[in-house]
Amino acid sequence: MNDHHDIDAGLRNPSRRVALACAGWMGTGMVWTMVAGVPRTLGLIGEAEATTTDEFSFVQMSDNHIGFKAGPYHDVAGTLQEAIGKVQALPQKPAFMLHTGDISHLAKVEEFDIADRINATAGLPIHHVPGEHDMLDPGKTLYLSRYGKGTKGDGWYSFNDHGVHFIGLSNVLHSAPDGQWLLGSDQIAWLADDLRAVSPSTPIVIFAHIPLWTIYARWGWGTGDSAAALALLRPYGSVTLLNGHIHQIVQKVEGNIKFHTARSTAFPQPIAGTAPHEGPILTIPTGEIGEYLGITNASMTHTSGTLAVTDIALS
Repeated sequence: MNDHHDIDAGLRNPSRRVALACAGWMGTGMVWTMVAGVPRTLGLIGEAEATTTDEFSFVQMSDNHIGFKAGPYHDVAGTLQEAIGKVQALPQKPAFMLHTGDISHLAKVEEFDIADRINATAGLPIHHVPGEHDMLDPGKTLYLSRYGKGTKGDGWYSFNDHGVHFIGLSNVLHSAPDGQWLLGSDQIAWLADDLRAVSPSTPIVIFAHIPLWTIYARWGWGTGDSAAALALLRPYGSVTLLNGHIHQIVQKVEGNIKFHTARSTAFPQPIAGTAPHEGPILTIPTGEIGEYLGITNASMTHTSGTLAVTDIALS
């Protein structure tokens, strides 16, 4: 996909060649593994099935958008159920699921109910953070009343599991004049306090909905005050940031910090800057949708401390 014209043309009316070329940017979830405290990618879901891990794994699910109906995406509940089937088929049962937001499309009770019923069939504990679509109800109370028990502020919290410190952040309720989302000073102060008890050698996994670096400011694909949070993480040997929101796989590494965004289980979005605006790609043939949706699986070994990440497409 070196030809920018091909990208633009493909987004307007994608051929199968362009769709397949872009498929690596899309998906339904991720599987992660820790090896020596440093995250590494294992491959797509079929490849993950052939991989064994010494210790534990967890799944990242994102952007179910239950209630969305447009273009070819009239069964987002069905594609979510397919994604859960991928989780159930993993050779090693994950310890839990991290859900990085946009469970619902319009923050309606029935949308949360449907998503909860389907996600529960994975048989895993689920740790949630909110997406902006989960906060569209008047008063913004539904999400926190269902998933925010025991959290701080707008839904942030931390927990430890298998020697890893997990931190869930909320960056979907406040925004700057330029459209970038914000963590806010209260949450950043809480993060600094939370990290004081964490050894620099402890692997850290942070999960939030909006990417914690600026992927494309014009579309609001970034967190405007994330630099203050990232500065707090520089002393730690292994830090992995997992996000959703942009419905495609984008990753980068800066020193000790690895950034990774997950696919959606509902619909893909265009690559940053290759369309007039963000939003669902509506021209993908129905039979090819699964190539753009997915989950993420991650696993870690105590001996290595590294997190290994596998993106798993529905098709």
